[in-house]
Amino acid sequence: MNRNQLYSIAETWFQEQKWKPFKFQKDSWTAFLQGKNGLLNAPTGSGKTYALWFPIVLNYIRKNPDYRTKHKKGLKAIWITPLRALSNEIQQSAERITQDLETQMTVGIRTGDTSAKERARQKTKMPDLLITTPESLQLLLSSKGYKNVFKDCTAIVVDEWHELLGTKRGVQMELGLSRLKAISEDLRIWGISATIGNLEQAREVLLGPETEALKNSVLIKAKLNKKITVKSIIPKEMETFPWRGHLGLRLLEDVVPIINSSKTTLLFTNTRSQCEIWFQKILEKHPEYAGEMAMHHGSVNKETRLWVEQAIRNESLKAVVCTSSLDLGVDFAPVETVIQIGGPKGVARFLQRAGRSGHRPGKESVIHFLPTHAMELIEASAMQQAVKQEAVEDRIPYLNSYDVLLQYLTTLAVSDGFYPDEIYNEIRQTFCYQALSHTQWKWLLNFLVMGSQSLQSYDEYKKIDVEADGKFKVNNRGIAMRHRFQIGTIVGDANISVRYQKGGYIGSIEEYFISKLTQGDVFTFAGRNLEFIRVKGMQAHVRNSTKRTNKVPSWMGGRLSFSAQMSELLRQELYTAALDTKKQSAEIQSLAPMFSKQREESIVPKPTEFLIETFKSRDGYHHIFYPFEGRGVHEAMSSLLAYRISLLSPITCSLAYNDYGFELLSDQQIDIQEVLDNNLFTTDYMLGDLQKSLNSNEMARRKFRDIAVISGMVFTGYPNKGIKMKHLQSSSQLLFDVFKDFEDDNLLYQQAYTETFEHQLEEGRLRMALERIAQQGTVWRQCTKATPFSFPIITDRLREKLSSEKLADRIKKMTAILMK
Repeated sequence: MNRNQLYSIAETWFQEQKWKPFKFQKDSWTAFLQGKNGLLNAPTGSGKTYALWFPIVLNYIRKNPDYRTKHKKGLKAIWITPLRALSNEIQQSAERITQDLETQMTVGIRTGDTSAKERARQKTKMPDLLITTPESLQLLLSSKGYKNVFKDCTAIVVDEWHELLGTKRGVQMELGLSRLKAISEDLRIWGISATIGNLEQAREVLLGPETEALKNSVLIKAKLNKKITVKSIIPKEMETFPWRGHLGLRLLEDVVPIINSSKTTLLFTNTRSQCEIWFQKILEKHPEYAGEMAMHHGSVNKETRLWVEQAIRNESLKAVVCTSSLDLGVDFAPVETVIQIGGPKGVARFLQRAGRSGHRPGKESVIHFLPTHAMELIEASAMQQAVKQEAVEDRIPYLNSYDVLLQYLTTLAVSDGFYPDEIYNEIRQTFCYQALSHTQWKWLLNFLVMGSQSLQSYDEYKKIDVEADGKFKVNNRGIAMRHRFQIGTIVGDANISVRYQKGGYIGSIEEYFISKLTQGDVFTFAGRNLEFIRVKGMQAHVRNSTKRTNKVPSWMGGRLSFSAQMSELLRQELYTAALDTKKQSAEIQSLAPMFSKQREESIVPKPTEFLIETFKSRDGYHHIFYPFEGRGVHEAMSSLLAYRISLLSPITCSLAYNDYGFELLSDQQIDIQEVLDNNLFTTDYMLGDLQKSLNSNEMARRKFRDIAVISGMVFTGYPNKGIKMKHLQSSSQLLFDVFKDFEDDNLLYQQAYTETFEHQLEEGRLRMALERIAQQGTVWRQCTKATPFSFPIITDRLREKLSSEKLADRIKKMTAILMK
């Protein structure tokens, strides 16, 4: 069957659906059928699944002209999704094609949610088209005889590649692809990505630098002029002294008309705690929404989440309060409106969420921005610019993740074993390990067999045997079983499942929150008030309660920091405050009262100015610096500066920071002129000073816990018999200290420091920020009291010490004094 005949099959199918294929879909079909690999850049809801399922099925039809009567069994294509929640949607798209075209192809799903019975069935009879996650793909590679399963596979599609890129799951994917390329001769690799700044590099990471796969590949961009409209909810009364304590709830009544005028509205919050609180408060004030409103976040049980997703499709829900759990892929046609509560901290995330509304080609996406405090209106204004400029962040890929590589090598050793020379050549073709030296490779192999230099006398670290022919193999069933349980790169705090005493499962909460509760405490979770009874095993037993409570679970991942792109846009918008009002956005104009109050004591900085404010209060001497670079960079910069000041004169400071600036609070005055004269913002000796300033050992020790788990040095326990976080922490700390004292050239120990500086403290961004400050003129204002800019930083520091009621009272008093 020639290509034109194949195209007519596809186009006829599209006509039957009353659709017209887009150019990017046709381009993808052509490139795929020519045997090319590729990266497809297309927004969600544009028909990207059909751009790649179709050529996969057409390719099968071309090779099997009698496909209607004879069925060739075996796995033909794999579709990787980062979220299990998306797999049903992807399965439905594939089945529509395979059934309508009367192929006998089967479509199956294999994720952590797949039943043991279904998995066993797949072992003997794989579906033709398999939808799975990066972790489940690794599990398949850990089963004996995996080469037979994959040998006839013709395609692997990695969906939402931008979400995996720049994470260790992405590295896991790179390794899996390097193996599949070697097993399957006719394999085409395709990625699907939303818009990111470094699309060319994303393709290189997917296919491997300088590989044949990359040379024979295309980058296809979908040009669908999607209109995105950002509408800010501007408070009628503007606070002059902003703080983020009320989570935007003061504007709750402004949200109600938006919900009422739309079929379905998604309200995105940045954290699960905020999601819980907003859900509670809307129902409290508007009980008429009961039954028409739901909540969706990653810790709510799977059944509830699936029910919510289905209810959105059926148009039986008016509103859903959610977190990033609904950011990706799930296709909800009825969603008309999206409300973003609080700054989303990144452009890509904001655009992704905006795209959940008007989720059809050609439809306008409308997103309302609700600020949780006045300063966030500057972010809203920056988002308007981002939409105009189509400015999106880069995703920075990992290099030399030794922990993921050790896990992968153990996976291969658990299944059929591996020969080091063969695998070394495959691994060197990936982006992450392109610079892996022979010496490092020998060290890693030695680690698997002997358990590193300082652990040689402990048998539990010796996992792999070297057989007579040089093959590396795991022969111990216990080691193999433990390894399969622990495949994956997502390490969080230990989760404790929350259940009613009678056994009903509600969801899961991180252990550190539960550990702070005593019997009888009431907390809000999954939209209910629950009384804590006890912890039994890895379960927290609760009962429903009618008591009111302010306790809401908080999750460790709750504090996002600005991306570099976002910081840049934010500064540009802030600088417009000095311009003629005609050139300002509505958001910046609405902040006029705050800016004029700021100018009474200080300035609103221009592009050439770096602002420092100092004043004294009953808490001590406040020294506040405004780089506007995001809290991650400010955390590092504040420590660096405090350390350098301590070298000039012995002084102790407590540090506080947010996305706009940071504060050094001390019991004696810091001589700012001395700070400026000694050029303390220099990038000279930055890394050394940073290591001394931060308790970098402590931060690396925390990082090392994850590395120890991923590399398999520390076992997290069997399902339902998890090992408590504090035990994990202490075993990994013990190993960290052993390496620190006796083996500081240990690659995993060194990796902990590299990741701390490159990923957590964003050393590169810190260097660029310091260079920018060096170019600006410093404006130092000695104020008599706190300014509107410094207020959110000061109140954030108080939050750590006071309950929310006491904090609100204290802030009320502070504001009254400052307004005089």
